[in-house]
Amino acid sequence: HKNAQQQYRMLPLHRSHQRLYWVMSNKTIRIGTRESELAVWQATTVKNLLQDRGYPAELVFIKSEGDINLTTPLYELGVQGIFTKSLDIALLNDKIDIAVHSMKDAPTQMAQGIVQVAVLPRASHKDIFVPKPGSPFIELNDVTTKEPNTIGTSSIRRTAQWLHRYPADKLENLRGNVNTRLRKVAENDWAGAIFAAAGLERIGLRPKNAIELDWMLPAPAQGAILIVCRTGDTDAYNACALLNDQPTQLCTAIERDFLRALMGGCSVPIGGLATIHNNTVHFKGNIVSKDGTQLVEVVKTAPVDNCIDLGKTAAAELLANGGQQILDTIKNEQ
Repeated sequence: HKNAQQQYRMLPLHRSHQRLYWVMSNKTIRIGTRESELAVWQATTVKNLLQDRGYPAELVFIKSEGDINLTTPLYELGVQGIFTKSLDIALLNDKIDIAVHSMKDAPTQMAQGIVQVAVLPRASHKDIFVPKPGSPFIELNDVTTKEPNTIGTSSIRRTAQWLHRYPADKLENLRGNVNTRLRKVAENDWAGAIFAAAGLERIGLRPKNAIELDWMLPAPAQGAILIVCRTGDTDAYNACALLNDQPTQLCTAIERDFLRALMGGCSVPIGGLATIHNNTVHFKGNIVSKDGTQLVEVVKTAPVDNCIDLGKTAAAELLANGGQQILDTIKNEQ
């Protein structure tokens, strides 16, 4: 009955009752996603997880500016959100119920009317180097014995950290979806290119000769998948909240607090990683000048039950120990 159903929606729902409501209302959760293979993989994963828990779901494809403009370097397109803006608009216009993002691409400050619902268990946080097929490239600790190479990447963070380690190398802009970037590596006269391990692994495209860059600090929240919904949509929120992974949520929150405190986005080379070992959070963050000549790093730990401000305190310490000068230089260049 319509009136009874409306009254039922206003009540706090037990999980089993909530699933019953979705079935009775014949409502399907509309999942907004970009059209790239990786984005569809992520959204499909969320769809399957929801359906496994009794919630009907479907994908709705949305193009983003980051997908349309494949020539301009990401850091010239503006701050974080280039891949999420179109999905945010679709969400606020009630064209979709939830949106699924690579969390590292999402702005640290959600758009008004949008709320974070869940973070899925994190995959690999690492960056990897994919050599050009047939390339003799071997990463060396002793840079004095390494011949200069041309490396592909669109990430200013990866560029800065790579130049800090290999100052003689040349970095070329590499845009496009994962498949396009792998094809460009094969076609261009480069030594190779830098990718996020999670992206290639999720769609089964990680080459066997890929080299893990253990020395490269990832983007905050790299390897994590984020689900957002409209503020006040308790139905979508309650359904997706069941998918949240608490350790990943905690670590990525610390990393994004660090990023936010540094006022960083795609145009600032900032890395940050939080991990949990023996009920202790271990955080490492850095900021690098765009040319790679300067790097300031911070390392902090805190108990899991007392780490709410770890990202902010790490950022303050980094700024006080030389990070502010790098940040000021970058701002003056923009």
